[in-house]
Amino acid sequence: MHINELDLNLLRLFDATYRLGSVSRAAEAVGLTQPAASHGLGRLRLLLGDALFERRAGGVKPTARADRLAGAVRQALGTLEAALNESAAFDPRQSTRTFRLHMSDMGESRFLPELITTLRERAPGVRVQTLPLPRDQIGAALDEGRIDFAFGFLPMVKDTQRVQLLQDRYIVMLRAGHPFLAVARRKKGPALVDALRTLEFVAGRTHADTLRILQGLKLEDRIRLTAEHFMALPAIVAVTDLALVMPRNIARGFAANGYALMEPPFPLRDFTVSLHWSRRFEADPANRWLRELMVGLFAQAAQA
Repeated sequence: MHINELDLNLLRLFDATYRLGSVSRAAEAVGLTQPAASHGLGRLRLLLGDALFERRAGGVKPTARADRLAGAVRQALGTLEAALNESAAFDPRQSTRTFRLHMSDMGESRFLPELITTLRERAPGVRVQTLPLPRDQIGAALDEGRIDFAFGFLPMVKDTQRVQLLQDRYIVMLRAGHPFLAVARRKKGPALVDALRTLEFVAGRTHADTLRILQGLKLEDRIRLTAEHFMALPAIVAVTDLALVMPRNIARGFAANGYALMEPPFPLRDFTVSLHWSRRFEADPANRWLRELMVGLFAQAAQA
């Protein structure tokens, strides 16, 4: 086929269908009805001489030809969108733009106070919304512009731009004066990890990695409370003998208020918090401005 035969909107539809695995969701993402999306994919199949997508339970599966095309199509769309956006000016002092960020409740506690304080000084009309998403939706949400950035330890989020903000470690938080602290002073290394089996724990669903650590240590039967919101748990630890696995960077903020922190050498305790964004919006002046601001705030703090 010749490129003159190709409608750019067909590439947008192809990209959305490939990423979302569903014609109906792709139609919604690009602003088409489902019949119009199905017709568009039919045109593209004829032009390319390939089925491109095959039906399966719950959506569609790409053919080998679609897999080969997907990367080039996404890169081409991103390059075009970046070029069109590049000329648009962004004045932070005049802007009333709303930025949407994926963060856990712990991420909100860690990053939002300093970010909002800085924005009030440098971009007083800018608004921020947090929009926590299931991890398997983050990449698509960034590419579609439903969110602008994602913070966190997100190794499963592929094909995004990212920059490391900080290295962190999961530790164990107890109340000050907990009887286990006397045990911890006498035990080191693997012996301390084994001693954790005498503790009972609280855990939060919004930070699934802490649950995975407890499961990996075969301590899931020692969990006495699983709460929806992680940041409610330190208050429970303060008045009980329950223990909490949480990031050291967050825990240090509580340590001066009646808590004790331990660092047993359990597996998978070290992790990296990164800032993610989409290649499609990388050259957008507003995206670039906020990205550079956040990296300056939080990457520098991580090195301090």
